Amino acid sequence: MHAEFLLDNQICFRLYTAARLITQAYMPMFQELGITYPQYLVLMVLWEKDNQPVNDIAHRLLLETNTVTPLLQRMEKMGIVSRRKGEQDKRQQIVSLTEAGKAMEEKAFALIPAGMTQQLSACPLQLEDYQHLAQELDAIIDSLKK
Repeated sequence: MHAEFLLDNQICFRLYTAARLITQAYMPMFQELGITYPQYLVLMVLWEKDNQPVNDIAHRLLLETNTVTPLLQRMEKMGIVSRRKGEQDKRQQIVSLTEAGKAMEEKAFALIPAGMTQQLSACPLQLEDYQHLAQELDAIIDSLKK
């Protein structure tokens, strides 16, 4: 067996497992909000800056528009976002938060930071460690995105 093929030597396995377990830790909070993890990501983008084209949301999330569009359609049916045609370019879809989507930000803020702090309380990492880890992951993401 080649050492490169040992599971313990795979950074991809660690990243996959950490991402899966972190997403799993979020699940009770998302269930309370009535949303999924991908919907939470879209909401975060819109809470940061409302009234964005679908393409910009997809770009920010490093996803294709054909992945984001069905997600937005479900969120529109839930009443947390609305879509309209762009004023300059009628082919463009502009996504906006509804009042319910805006109100969800405060509910999420009350639940998620404290909930994740509790979930990670047994982890020996400090805030600075997470900040450094985020920078390292950003470097990996930047080098791999096309």
